Amino acid sequence: MTTQRTAEEIKGAVMEHYGSRAKTQLGKTDTIELKAATSDNACTDDACCGSSEATQEESSGWADKLYSAQELGTVPEEVQEMSLGCGNPMAIADLKPGEAVLDLGSGSGLDCFLAANQVGETGSVVGLDMTDSMLELAARNLRKVGAKNVEFTKGEMESMPLPDGQFDVIISNCVINLSPDKDAVFRESARVLKPGGRIRVSDIVWTRTPTEQETSDLASWAGCIAGALEIKDVEAKLNAAGFTDIKIEVTKQGESNGWASADISAFKPAAACC
Repeated sequence: MTTQRTAEEIKGAVMEHYGSRAKTQLGKTDTIELKAATSDNACTDDACCGSSEATQEESSGWADKLYSAQELGTVPEEVQEMSLGCGNPMAIADLKPGEAVLDLGSGSGLDCFLAANQVGETGSVVGLDMTDSMLELAARNLRKVGAKNVEFTKGEMESMPLPDGQFDVIISNCVINLSPDKDAVFRESARVLKPGGRIRVSDIVWTRTPTEQETSDLASWAGCIAGALEIKDVEAKLNAAGFTDIKIEVTKQGESNGWASADISAFKPAAACC
């Protein structure tokens, strides 16, 4: 019998998994049993959140597969070690000097630091994460990088502790799939974006309808698969939140398993004139 998971169960599994990884990186624990998806339903073909049973050393270092050497050359090597994404939102964000950027599920901060280089001293970057140990790791990395235009805030994507209309761009890397309430994430994203602002995220999508068993596995939730949306549902939920000009470009990663990484972009309508 398939078990329907509650939002509390899902968030608990996600926080345990990523909190453990951050603690390992911080050196607070010697060994951590990582609870994520098995090879049948995790992103083991490439990056995406890290494999289920690998040690930190085995599953870190995905950054060089997702980012250019030029991008990675702007941050210390140790900052790259916790790259757990499934894509490169920097490649589609089209950031400009002076823009305000929000990174949903900012983790150890890599995308925040790359964004900070692009928006420059007149721009700003806020990383939002709900896991204390990840925020601690990000703060440590921030001290190493020395970026003056980056800050990290504790909070959940479904209820962001941020004011209306603050950001020009929202980025995210393989994190929205972890939320049990994507409608709330997209509504909140629309709220905190300025009129005319844009969302540019990399995430996992189902290219077929998943089974109830596939979507009820907590380990697979933490592994970025079970909570992914079908492509048509991503578009529908973005539309419902008020976004326009929605584009979803799917890569080949994981296609044989019924899921793939995708670059997702959309705009918040500009304010009406006059």
